Amino acid sequence: MYLSSCNDTHGVIYYIDSGLGNDNHPGSSPEKAWASLQRLNQTEFQPGDKILFRAGTEYFGQFKPGGFGSQEHPVMVDRYGEGDKPAIHGQGKYTSTLFLYNVEYWEINNLEITNKGENREAGRRGVIIKAEDYGDCHHIHLKNLVIHDVNGSLIKSEGGGGAIFWKNGGDSIKTRFIDLLIEDCYMYRCERNGINSRGYTSRDQWHPSLQVVIRNNLLEEIPGDGIVPIGCDGAMIEHNIMRNCPDILPHREAAAGIWPWSSDNTIIQYNEVSGHNAKWDGQGFDSDWNCQNTIIQYNYSHDNAGGFLLVCNNGNNIGTPRNVGTTGTIVRYNVSVNDGIRSYSTNRRGYFSPTMHISGPCYDTKIYNNVIFIPSKSKDEIDHTVIEMDNWGGPWPDTTLIVNNIFYSEDPLDFFWGESKNNTVTHNLFHGSFNNIPDEVRNIFKAPDWADSGMIKPGLESLEGFKLNPGSPCIKMGLKVAQGPVTDLFGNSLVESRSPSIGVHEFNDK
Repeated sequence: MYLSSCNDTHGVIYYIDSGLGNDNHPGSSPEKAWASLQRLNQTEFQPGDKILFRAGTEYFGQFKPGGFGSQEHPVMVDRYGEGDKPAIHGQGKYTSTLFLYNVEYWEINNLEITNKGENREAGRRGVIIKAEDYGDCHHIHLKNLVIHDVNGSLIKSEGGGGAIFWKNGGDSIKTRFIDLLIEDCYMYRCERNGINSRGYTSRDQWHPSLQVVIRNNLLEEIPGDGIVPIGCDGAMIEHNIMRNCPDILPHREAAAGIWPWSSDNTIIQYNEVSGHNAKWDGQGFDSDWNCQNTIIQYNYSHDNAGGFLLVCNNGNNIGTPRNVGTTGTIVRYNVSVNDGIRSYSTNRRGYFSPTMHISGPCYDTKIYNNVIFIPSKSKDEIDHTVIEMDNWGGPWPDTTLIVNNIFYSEDPLDFFWGESKNNTVTHNLFHGSFNNIPDEVRNIFKAPDWADSGMIKPGLESLEGFKLNPGSPCIKMGLKVAQGPVTDLFGNSLVESRSPSIGVHEFNDK
């Protein structure tokens, strides 16, 4: 049923019913509903208007509404009656099934969206939100959508495809989104990507979107990139799950779970990424090109072919007006289990899939209070590297802090530092056999004494097994990190007056 308030005096309620409606009706009641998307697309909606589709009905074509809401009275799309979400099927005949172009103050709720054609087509999406030569485009909210069976291209350079895509730009007026929300949506069988975007990326044209929030979404059976904000400042990506990624991308196609690109102050927290199988990269999380002050915290990464983490930047254009570098990345209080399991050869080195990969001119990276749990590899050829640093376009990583982490391995593992500079590796706990640890004096080589790490399974709630027992050598043995968080992975407060514990659990012995 339609649960949102309709008691205010602003706007008109329009009812849509493909089964019993008629476009010659006024659309003013369920008994006098409109019938088609075409009728909706011909209407310029006003602040406070509500567009209600009857539950359980189906529509074929593209929904491209026009008009504007206001800050106090957005235009709202929802359903009425009991039953399934109203379904709109693009049938591959349109670039997107839902197209929001140069509109603002719109809220889209409780729709099912598909866009499957006979063959894959580059650029095909379920939803496209586009602002062009518009200025500031405010308040676009997508909530409780089910988007599935979108067969775009698997090739990124062709234009890809996926569930949701937003783009801002323009030649005459700098344009951006302010208050863009994607929440409580379910996306599955979408090719290539889940949620991605395009905006101003070069620093000499910097005009980032603001107040972007992507929260509590489930992404399944998506082979490429999961969630990628581009050209944003302060994006919040939290409580999302990406899992069951099919291994169908062509060779050399790079993709990963959740990552910003040319964005600042991104927070990625309380997410779970598992089963990513991209032929290139394939990590759960990434802080990518031209990003500043990314925080990746309180996440769970497991069973990803390419590893847990990528931090990278292209040295070919570092220091130009385009690229200020990937700087200030913080990776803390995350758990990685069985990441880096690629079982086939790549064009790099063998089965290249280090648990953490830091590549190119990445500066002032902090990796602390994480748990890296690496079971025995299924093949000897699979990569046995925990952290690999290399160059991209010439420069190497510089000033990396690796502290207060637990590295637990059932096989002998390596660290590769190459020509990276100013690495600090201290106050970590290592259990197992590790080569090339720079400082063996100020690290601990013992079993961590966990509650029950053998109970590892999907879901953030399963990580209770990584809590420390009272006798753990990790308790109060960490190093304080400036401007750290106030809580651990489990919400326990960090005590300012004492040294922190090693790992994701701050043991409280009160």
